[in-house]
Amino acid sequence: MNDNAPLFRQVTIIGVGLIGGSIGMAIKKHRLAHEVVGMSQHHASLVHALKHHAIDKAFNDVKKAVQNADLVVLSTPVNTIMSLLPSISRFLKRGCIVTDVGSTKVSIVETAEKLFNSAYFVGSHPMAGSDKKGSVYAIPDLFNHSLCIMTPTERTNKAAEEKVKIFWTRLGANVKVLSPMEHDKILAYISHLPHLIAYALIGMIPQEYLEYSAQGLKDTTRIAASSPQMWNDICMANSKNIIKSLDEMVKSLSVLRKQIVTRDEQNLVENFKKAKTKRDGLNPTPPAEKSNDET
Repeated sequence: MNDNAPLFRQVTIIGVGLIGGSIGMAIKKHRLAHEVVGMSQHHASLVHALKHHAIDKAFNDVKKAVQNADLVVLSTPVNTIMSLLPSISRFLKRGCIVTDVGSTKVSIVETAEKLFNSAYFVGSHPMAGSDKKGSVYAIPDLFNHSLCIMTPTERTNKAAEEKVKIFWTRLGANVKVLSPMEHDKILAYISHLPHLIAYALIGMIPQEYLEYSAQGLKDTTRIAASSPQMWNDICMANSKNIIKSLDEMVKSLSVLRKQIVTRDEQNLVENFKKAKTKRDGLNPTPPAEKSNDET
């Protein structure tokens, strides 16, 4: 395949907010499609996406948006993706590829595989985003040096899987492959739990203390500025794995509490050292990849 040739004639993006708008801009920048169609129930989002050249055409009707698409990208919160799957399945042309950007995968993949017959579904989760939301924050380089997790199964069409992998790679992402179950288990620890901790931390601090807060608290709780409804939906969709991660977090805090109560400085320092070594080993975050909290 010519690396410079368009992958698709028409790509339809449902949901043209931060992620969807950035996908549209990146597709056009890298010339991955002849035409980018956007769909949203929010008129202002479509107007902004058209004005800033994230999309070429705009619809608020599912059938008109997807009926000629070669690739459909579901760029909405998890619950909306679940409701969109049966809606779009009636109008997809034979051979159309559908992918998504959802933060949980098991329920989405299972539902899509039951619904789609002549179209192909390939689960995706681009780990790029921001605590901001809306197409006004969309940028074409959002996916540069980011991670995108794909979640194919034994039922996934191999040609469609390969094409989606090329798609994300040409948008600038480093693609890794996990099963849907592995994805949801891992994300409960590395994404979902940190968001819950941020919400809990800022929630328990007395309001009158906050005027004295420094950058450390702002950094630690930045992701608590994310959409409450979106994170409610993620918690419901991945509840089993999230509860397990929360239970382990409570145990970890209990250990630290006990060491402080008993003034066990040796083990307290050792725990801090181990945690620091882990943190120091994390890959540096590129400027374009501020957070993985969009979907």
